[in-house]
Amino acid sequence: MPRILITGASSGFGLATADLFLAQGWEVIATMRTPEAHGMPRDERLQILPLDVTDAASIARAVADADPLDALVNNAGVGMLNVLEGVDIARARELFETNVLGAMAVTQAVLPGMRARKAGVIVNISSSVTLRPFPALSVYSASKAALNAFTESLALETAQFGIRTRLVLPGSAPTTSFGKNAVARMGMDVPPPYEAFVQDYLATMRSSTEKTEADDVAQAVWRAVTEPETPMRLPAGADAETIFRETAAQANQ
Repeated sequence: MPRILITGASSGFGLATADLFLAQGWEVIATMRTPEAHGMPRDERLQILPLDVTDAASIARAVADADPLDALVNNAGVGMLNVLEGVDIARARELFETNVLGAMAVTQAVLPGMRARKAGVIVNISSSVTLRPFPALSVYSASKAALNAFTESLALETAQFGIRTRLVLPGSAPTTSFGKNAVARMGMDVPPPYEAFVQDYLATMRSSTEKTEADDVAQAVWRAVTEPETPMRLPAGADAETIFRETAAQANQ
């Protein structure tokens, strides 16, 4: 029975992905910083483990308990919504520790097992903000752009060992708690000269009819894991797919 480890699986994209893989008969190792807060139903194929992707000891324990793995989904991440002038650089470092270095550290921990078995799939959850610039997301976009570059280079390193590496790029997902958690954890102290600009931008985003659902991301991850011929970058959600098509069209002009 194939086994998958998913980081940040307590809610949102990670939870939807865990539910889908369980429904498809996989063994799922759902990891999160606070396992006691999870709301997942009991299942004999579900293992819930504590994992803080910024803690080396936590990563080592989780991977040791989870091996052998057929797939890894690096979903754990934090958001940040603010103009650069209002960003606390200490918070920005924390964001990069989770979104970039955390994904690197977990991947590094699972690679020896996949390499020894000459098989495995690594899927990193990035964002469609890396395809088109958006205001008030400069630091978050930079972290996801770094994740993209890391993933694409990693794919070249690991292909010789039968390991596939892919990116899933979700769009805006207002039905998840991602935005609320981003503000709660990272703050949103917008400097007064930018307040009207940011509020106008947020109003535009809220009025958009194209959104991403958590199930859209889960389906994209399923494709990335189970369909070997998928492209490196898979958009997830109606808005992400629109941006993806428009960006591709512009590149071909």
